[in-house]
Amino acid sequence: MGSTAVLKELQGDLENKANDLTKLQKDIAKNHQVRKKYTIQLGENELVLKELDLLNDDANVYKLIGPVLVKQDLAEANANVRKRIDYISAELYVLSS
Repeated sequence: MGSTAVLKELQGDLENKANDLTKLQKDIAKNHQVRKKYTIQLGENELVLKELDLLNDDANVYKLIGPVLVKQDLAEANANVRKRIDYISAELYVLSS
């Protein structure tokens, strides 16, 4: 094999490795964006849970569904927020594994 063939083979290998690196960098950036989104959502939901815990049992709680505020049971709202926190925490755990 001539030196030109060896150089072409090395150049091809280098281009493949560069493409692999670019793909990895894009995957890492995407993972970072998803983690950032989930971390923000987790913080928001934890704040909502703290606010719900401050309410009396007979307090009115409303959920925004589209453009409408719909009355929701406090226990149901609490359970829904806790489920969201569990889900988001699980997703963050998977992303960090």
